[in-house]
Amino acid sequence: MARRKKKRELRAIAAPFTVAAPTGARIRDRLRSTAAEAEVLRLVGEHLGHHQRADLAERVALGRVKVKENRRAERKKKLTAVSSSRWAGAMTRASEDQYQLSLRCLYDERASLRRAVRTIARRLAVPCGQRKGKTRGYPDQRERWAKQRRLAVLKTRLAAVEQRIETGRPGIVVGGRRLAKTRHNLGKARLTEAEWHARWEAARLFLTADGESGAPHGNYTITVDPASGEVSIVLPEPLRHLANAPRGRYKLACTVAFSHRREEWLDRVSANRAVRYDIVYEPVRDRWYIDASWGADTAVLPTPQEIQAFGERLLGVDLNADHLAAYVLDAHGNPVGEPITVPIVIGGPASHRDGCLRSAITELLRIAREHRCAGIVIENLGFDDARATGRETMGRGGRGKRFRRTVAGIPTAKFRERLRGMAFHAGLAVIAVDPAYTSIWGERYWKTPLRQQAKTSVTRHHGASVAIGRRGLGHGARRRAGVTASHRRMAARRATTQTVHIPRPRGAVSPIRTTGTPNGGDKTCWSRADQLTLFPDLEDRSRGHRTTCPDSSDSANTSQHH
Repeated sequence: MARRKKKRELRAIAAPFTVAAPTGARIRDRLRSTAAEAEVLRLVGEHLGHHQRADLAERVALGRVKVKENRRAERKKKLTAVSSSRWAGAMTRASEDQYQLSLRCLYDERASLRRAVRTIARRLAVPCGQRKGKTRGYPDQRERWAKQRRLAVLKTRLAAVEQRIETGRPGIVVGGRRLAKTRHNLGKARLTEAEWHARWEAARLFLTADGESGAPHGNYTITVDPASGEVSIVLPEPLRHLANAPRGRYKLACTVAFSHRREEWLDRVSANRAVRYDIVYEPVRDRWYIDASWGADTAVLPTPQEIQAFGERLLGVDLNADHLAAYVLDAHGNPVGEPITVPIVIGGPASHRDGCLRSAITELLRIAREHRCAGIVIENLGFDDARATGRETMGRGGRGKRFRRTVAGIPTAKFRERLRGMAFHAGLAVIAVDPAYTSIWGERYWKTPLRQQAKTSVTRHHGASVAIGRRGLGHGARRRAGVTASHRRMAARRATTQTVHIPRPRGAVSPIRTTGTPNGGDKTCWSRADQLTLFPDLEDRSRGHRTTCPDSSDSANTSQHH
């Protein structure tokens, strides 16, 4: 007798949770400066950027030390002599933040390399063309040899990363490593040497002033007057001869207004609460901008259980490479209305992709408000493992390459961050759920029923959005047994697990019997003239009312027809 194949066990599904509210805000406005003012800003940015890079190199040389041993006070005192006390504080703070961020990036790179090494080594342990458990060996010796070379390269990179972590000296390129490597590929980047130098110098400017509560309008170093919109900055000590205002300040002739979220900004600067300002230069457009940012107060958001208890609707969203599939669900997990598809453009430059993503999120928020939803349910996606192992687990050949490219193009992290901020300001909660089996179960249990009741086209992604929304409400992905399509005559039924009142027959008349309904003598009635019995057997009253009528529109709810 053949041994029965062991059933595959499903992994545990994590509980849904509400995504935390944004911890801060950042707005931007353009500085319409003159050529002389732009030259002053460039001189200040280059001077401060030079000293900030020197301080960063000194911080990296210290390695991983405790906070009390990073010599920040000593470094700040040295920088104060060539700038000011507040500029020095901003530079040392930026150096520490950059160092800690680089260390976290090293930890992530080490974890990614370890995953790749472990996956390749496991497949190399299996002979070519064979299978050992769930691990399959490589199909031929050629690919196996290429993977052995790949494994050696990954181990070398892993050893270098572990050494950097051990010494506490990450590699940091001020201005960006990608832009630095572009210098050797100007032809492919379609840049001239002068254009590359302009971008390189702009990326290495430092014009960042931390906010200070109690200071005039929340920032003494870079001050923006809320009444007139005038911008003034404190010049470093060697550049004080360029000042055109008292106390070594330089006042710009242009003004700013901060149209976006202006009320929040006015509330802070009017109360002298801390606001950070960054002045940046974009050489492609030849424009100067000023960014204002501040920390937001802690907000308490409703949990998924509270949203379900109040009977609120939710909008389930399935993120795909080129579109968003969504469905509105009521408090009981039932889909409401028609399927929703919002296209997304992932091609083109980063600014264009970000604008298309914002437009898609704006459309989702409009739909959620239109259907009076309390929140949006998304998957807690992350393709770190898949991107680390690459073609080892995501297919081979042309098809696998296209699939890997598709996965790499899905803006999971940016979509979650953009949605979190925009939904919070729209008064909507964002619930993240475990993405396990949502596409499989959505297609299996919801694709066909949705097609039967929807007037537009339904894909497996819409079924996945229903499964995502139900998981956010705490319901299972499966539909209750016995529920069919909402056809008025052929399929209008209740769930078999739902209790329903079935009236019993009264008097001496038995229930209606049709062709195929057995009578009291264990015979079949083939004539409609024999539907009523004047003197039925007593047993017929107890079992006759449970017969099924194929022509009835609701056979589970009624037993007699009038």
